[in-house]
Amino acid sequence: MPANGKRKVDVLQKGKHVRRQSVTGQRESAESLAIEALAFLAGDAERLGRFLALTGIQPDTIRQAARDPAFLAAVLDHLAGDESLLLDFARESGREPGEILRAATALRGPDWERDSA
Repeated sequence: MPANGKRKVDVLQKGKHVRRQSVTGQRESAESLAIEALAFLAGDAERLGRFLALTGIQPDTIRQAARDPAFLAAVLDHLAGDESLLLDFARESGREPGEILRAATALRGPDWERDSA
């Protein structure tokens, strides 16, 4: 690990190596993307209503919730759970669906399978 304590990771964008980015930078990029996704949901009353109903978040608490990385991961997971919604957001934001899925993983961490032995 470098002396500054920030580990660098390779970043891929649209299949090409772009640059190396710190884990902190990767997380910040993922948070920005999730906030963009939240704005996408908020841009349509039906999309937002469904999201609020599924999460139990109240409209007056959404700004506070958006400060929580776990909530932001849930926003991206919500998109990932609905292929047409994911593709609509990807198309509107000019991003690849895989980038959105990677951002969700960056915010919540990888899924680990528990040993049941």
